[in-house]
Amino acid sequence: MRSVGIICEYNPFHNGHLFHLEQIKEKFPHHSIVLVMSGHFTQRGDVSIMNKWDKTEIALFYGVDLVVELPFVFATQSADVFAKASIELLNLLQVEYLVFGSECNQISRLIELAKIQLDHPKYNTLVKQYLDDGFNYPTALSKALYDLSGKKIKEPNDILGLTYIREIFKTNSSIQPVCIPRQNNYNALDLEGPMSSATSIRHALENGVDIAPYVPAKTLDYLTSLHFTKDYFPLLKYKILTDMDHLEQYQTVDEGIENRIRKFIVSSKNLDELILKTKTKRYTYNKLNRMFMHILCNVTKKEIKQFTKIEYIRVLGFSKKGRNLLKELKSSIPVPIVTNFSSIHHPMLDFELRATAIYASTLEEREKIKLIESEYKNSPIMK
Repeated sequence: MRSVGIICEYNPFHNGHLFHLEQIKEKFPHHSIVLVMSGHFTQRGDVSIMNKWDKTEIALFYGVDLVVELPFVFATQSADVFAKASIELLNLLQVEYLVFGSECNQISRLIELAKIQLDHPKYNTLVKQYLDDGFNYPTALSKALYDLSGKKIKEPNDILGLTYIREIFKTNSSIQPVCIPRQNNYNALDLEGPMSSATSIRHALENGVDIAPYVPAKTLDYLTSLHFTKDYFPLLKYKILTDMDHLEQYQTVDEGIENRIRKFIVSSKNLDELILKTKTKRYTYNKLNRMFMHILCNVTKKEIKQFTKIEYIRVLGFSKKGRNLLKELKSSIPVPIVTNFSSIHHPMLDFELRATAIYASTLEEREKIKLIESEYKNSPIMK
């Protein structure tokens, strides 16, 4: 059975995502659609505005056939780690194509730049030079590629797509990358028409603005219990204040940044203020956001080192077509397919339970218990 892959967070699922799915169905009408999706925390270091089960329901409703979870330990890391694990999952599931949104919408350019990253003898040296000059990693990457190719790449989805392609090449994968034009500004805070970004939609929801024109009808059905990153700041502040002497143990806390955290944590009234005070030229907003999320979730460098590859495939949901795809692939997949939390014991799954417990901590008690229990009680959602 032929299949096409998507890597996403759906935070939340909006009109742009629906457009993306419709384009895939038009281009690949006979393929199953396989979705690799992060769960309750995202690569930017945000909490997911909806829980992963609701996101799975929406994805299946709009035509995804199989939803598998990108484990927390990879989903909340840098773009390189996020992409590596995502491509590894798609390789295990033997998808033929990976389709992603792109600002430039030039797959040949992205392929050319990925080959430079892998093969050009000066690329890594240039990146290191720019990092030593104080630039953050995405800027250093962009500058090095421009020096070597004369072509600019700086938009977030282009950079992430480039990372996917590089991982495809590094693993000698047969997956063919395909890009679809992105319909909005990824980082825009203001709603900009029917194809507005997830960032602007989350911002609108936080401020009580009606988002009905910007998301499909099914998404509106699940806007009853929302999670905002800002609501976790009291927990984060408590965690930092009670662990002030050991902050360097946490993932992404590097280069003495713990000293700036100690300096500003007491006076900071919210997460944005803490990030802006702590920020340096080398640390992007998203990197700091991830760092604080790692502290919140007690993710230590020592603990995270044990996780280097995908060791199981956790299924969150499937259609009849997706279930048939899994049956067809099962005998050739070298890792367990997890449809029941208790079917295997794995420290990565322990992380999922921890993350869900923290994610649920801002809810009313009954909802909190229900969501935590869903981690080990829920079976895959069937459409």
